[in-house]
Amino acid sequence: MTEQGRLTGRIALVAGATRGAGRAMAVQLGAEGATVYVTGRTTRERRSEVNRPETIEETAELVTAAGGTGIAVPTDHLEPERVRELTERIDREQGRLDVLVNDVWGGEHLIDFGTKMWEIGLERGLRMLRLGVETHIVTSHYALPLLIRRPGALVVEVTDGTAETNKRYRESFYYDLTKYAPIRMAQALGEELKEYGGTAVSVTPGFLRSEQMLDTFGVTEESWRDAVAQERHFAISESPLLVGRAVAELAADPDVARWNGQSLSSGQLARVYGFTDADGSRPDAWKYISEVAIGGKEADASDYR
Repeated sequence: MTEQGRLTGRIALVAGATRGAGRAMAVQLGAEGATVYVTGRTTRERRSEVNRPETIEETAELVTAAGGTGIAVPTDHLEPERVRELTERIDREQGRLDVLVNDVWGGEHLIDFGTKMWEIGLERGLRMLRLGVETHIVTSHYALPLLIRRPGALVVEVTDGTAETNKRYRESFYYDLTKYAPIRMAQALGEELKEYGGTAVSVTPGFLRSEQMLDTFGVTEESWRDAVAQERHFAISESPLLVGRAVAELAADPDVARWNGQSLSSGQLARVYGFTDADGSRPDAWKYISEVAIGGKEADASDYR
């Protein structure tokens, strides 16, 4: 715990907390003392279409072990009635909601990079949009009336890329739309929450060493550097802890309104708030991607850590 209890008494909902960034954000909010409702479709009894072994029950246990209170609620955020029941439960049990993290995704298996829009199956493309956009809308629709009861509320829209980097086409029509939408959602919600003393931001991790990404490269968190031989840009990668700490810092910042409507990255926030990744570094992946991977600058990833 970085500063014990900064979020004690605060209630958070991390929608899409089964694994990766969502799990890390939930755990770090818990490490600051928050009660965190964690949702997702994969439980110990049932897996989602993503077909990964991580479960929301594990996430809730990690939140509690970190110092908070983790509460797992199986939820398909494409089912409005289930989301309504979720927010009613939070209201009934806590009477408040202070932080909403919209991290629902689960569409990696649908991505077709380098394929023309009209060559992608329509159902496949629309499924991606539903998973990464509609879920966020449904969740906000039901959660915001509870969130705005108290000033200081925070909405975090999680995406892939910043407003600046996402000006560049993401090489997939549906993925491009899916990952730019949360940036616009944060801008729009920032405007709508102002009069209630609330703040909305979009946050992106960098090249994330999620469980799925590590498996893709055949490495572990301990041996991740071995994957640089396969993909040199993996040298700028970060663990989920970095974005987890980023969201916890935002939630604990009494002046978080200064960020309202903005597009933020884990690397950027690490420098502002002074936290690091697990290895003590501060990888700024999106600056590296813009200048080196895309821009062609001759530089080493170590220059951006």
